[in-house]
Amino acid sequence: MLAPRGRRIGMLTPSSNTVLEPVTSAIMSSVRGATVHYARLRVTQITLGEDAGAQFAAEPMLSAAVLLADAHVDVIVWNGTSGSWLGLDRDRSLCAAISTAAGIPATTSALALAEAYRALGVRRIGLVTPYTDDVNEAIAARYADAGLECPVRLGCGLYVNEEFACVAPDVVEAMIRRAAASPDVEAVAVVCTNMNGAARSAALEREYGKPILDSVAVTAWQALRMAGVPRTGLAASWGGVFDIPQDEACGGG
Repeated sequence: MLAPRGRRIGMLTPSSNTVLEPVTSAIMSSVRGATVHYARLRVTQITLGEDAGAQFAAEPMLSAAVLLADAHVDVIVWNGTSGSWLGLDRDRSLCAAISTAAGIPATTSALALAEAYRALGVRRIGLVTPYTDDVNEAIAARYADAGLECPVRLGCGLYVNEEFACVAPDVVEAMIRRAAASPDVEAVAVVCTNMNGAARSAALEREYGKPILDSVAVTAWQALRMAGVPRTGLAASWGGVFDIPQDEACGGG
């Protein structure tokens, strides 16, 4: 006889990403009744060029999503922030296509961040990324389309995705602190799932009294919420986003 299964989260992961899986595993280590399952897609660089943009084409994502559906996952997540500079409408279209092809609700990291901003009532965001200035400017422009401001935009000037994971923890923390210290910022967002801002988010939130939203942690929050998994006790270690009541957040796509 088959035992009852827990909830299953499927994640589409950039191929060169080495941060999101261990951080997600750390978050999930105290969550009962849910597991996470991954598929990788080739992503090696982040620029505004056509070749880099082609990495985020819908077809390979749909193929990977259909394979994740074979595992009977309850939600599928594109665990990447490309929608932050390519536009949220692109991510919404991707989620709709995944839901049609796989028959499973879908979301993305960029949509999860947008939902967190809405639920927390913040509109002035301090950006912390490993990216080049032109990518940060593109993010700020897309955020402006959504009614958000980015008065502080900090980046590391990198474009090779594998290198994002090598940004030293003290450098990431210093960038978060610089953004959080600005009186023009209501919340700080680490917009990249391959740069680890999650480890210090909760402590820095308490210090500055502002939400510190790491992309990996916020994506995990959104995925757990959409899968109907309780998030009790996660806020103390991973940030106040995990304390947002279920009925204050809406659908992922």
